[in-house]
Parts: sequence; structure tokens; C-alpha cells
Amino acid sequence: MADLSVTLCGKQLKNPVIPASGTFGFGREFDEIYDISVLGGVCTKGLTLERRVGNPVPRIAESRGVILNAVGLQNPGVEKFIAEDLEWLKSKTTVIANVAGSTLSDYAKICAKLDGLVDFVELNISCPNVKCGGMAFGIKPESIREVSRAAKENLQKTPLIVKLSPNVESIAANAIAAQEGGADCISLVNTFTGMAIDIEKRKPIIANNTGGVSGAGIKPIAVRMVYEAAQAVHIPVIGMGGITCAEDAIEFLMAGADAVQVGTQNFTDTLACPKIIEGLNAWCDSHGVQKISELVGTLKLN
Repeated sequence: MADLSVTLCGKQLKNPVIPASGTFGFGREFDEIYDISVLGGVCTKGLTLERRVGNPVPRIAESRGVILNAVGLQNPGVEKFIAEDLEWLKSKTTVIANVAGSTLSDYAKICAKLDGLVDFVELNISCPNVKCGGMAFGIKPESIREVSRAAKENLQKTPLIVKLSPNVESIAANAIAAQEGGADCISLVNTFTGMAIDIEKRKPIIANNTGGVSGAGIKPIAVRMVYEAAQAVHIPVIGMGGITCAEDAIEFLMAGADAVQVGTQNFTDTLACPKIIEGLNAWCDSHGVQKISELVGTLKLN
């Protein structure tokens, strides 16, 4: 059996497989299917200072090889998460709290509330499904630098992960900006912005008109962006976007990711993450890899 453990910002994870924000809730439902302590960690549903009801329905649409979602950060609010879910989740695995806001003050306040309580904070500045300012923070390097700094100033005990949008001019420039703003780690990619049309009604399927595109179809673009970001920074990288199996995860590791997040595949197969972990073990054993971290950044360009 290979050693699947990885280290992020001085914290050791059992393995590099983490369910992505918005696809796993707070873990309770999945724990009824399998023991989620087998995971490297859990990235929570996006949290805001106050409860959000999210966008109107329909919120999800299928397309070939991808899905579109416009849930709109529906969540119970950070205080309720701390009171009702955090301790249970901490007893299971590493906790990455994904947080979002409308203003710099929102991000600062929610980070201060979570500092020292969770293992990591993941700053969601790249959600395309909410009209609340968060997306605007994730577009240009100067705003990424600013919001990262505001968050980091309120995290004295907890490492900061900045989650980057792919809907940008230069992913490398934005990765550098997050690092300059104080990010201890970056994660990417969040969803692309897309649209699906009901051709009988001649209207968008999703009530929000557009939504975030995720799923297997985006993987090659995500791998390329992870490679470019990893080349640009010297902090750890968490890769995501279309991972369905162990081999997909290995692509991201070779491209420079230290760990991976699995999103849409959790909807397709509730056992996706443990299957990927088992697959990583099998692949490493069959290729003589003793420690999975040895694969990180080993891509050889033609």
C-alpha cells in the first residue's frame, strides 16, 4: 500500500482527496453511506455571515458531459454551522470552511469568526451564481490581492486557501496576486459560466439564466489552468475540475496540485471519493510509487 498522506501548509491529510464545496453539504448525508473519516478532508458548503435561501428554481441543468448549477450559496449561516455541524465534522476529518461575502468587511468578519476553529478557510471569490460581489473580487489581480489581504489579516491561526475563478484573463497572474495578498494555498478551478437552453420554450433552463459549468467535460481546461498556476506560485495548490476517477486525480497531481477536490462526481456516484482513494492506491502500487506526493509536479512537457 502506498503512502497517500499529503501535507498542506504544515497540516497532514490522510490522503489528497477532498469533496469540493457545494457538492457534499457538511458531510452528514454522505456519512450515512460511508465513513467520511476515510477522506483527506471535507470542504464545506459555501458559508456566509447570514443565512441565504439561494436562487429560485430550477437551479440545476444537465448538458452533455457537464452540469450547470445556480444554487446561489444557499446555507444556514456561519453561526449555525459552528453551533450544529463543526464539532461533528472535526471529529471525522480535516475541515476546510468555504466562505463567501458581498464586501471586504463580510470576508474579514467571517474569517475572524472561524479563525482557530477550522483547519483551513477557503475564500470563495469566484462563484458565478450570486449577485453579491464575490465574483467581482475574483476577476482582477488587484481585487484578488485586496480581498486575500483582508481575509488573511483576520486569520491568525488558520491557513488561508484562495479559490480562483477560471473566467479570467490570466490564471497565473491571479494566482500570484492571491499569493501576494497572503494566501497560504490556492485552489482551482471553480466553475465556468455557461448557459443551457430549453429549445421548446426558447428559454434558459435555469431560472438564473446562467450557471456554473462543472463535470467531466471541463477537465482538460482545468488541468491546464492548474499547471499554469502551479508554475507561477510557490505555495501549495489544490486542483479540481471534472475529476471522475483516480487517473483524473493523478493528472492534476502531475500538473502540480498537492491535493484535489472532487465535485460533480459526488452527484453521479455517492461513493466517488472512496473509489478514487482506492484507485490511487492501486495505481501507485502498480507503478511502484511508494509515496503519492512524489507525483506532484512531475509533468514532462513534449
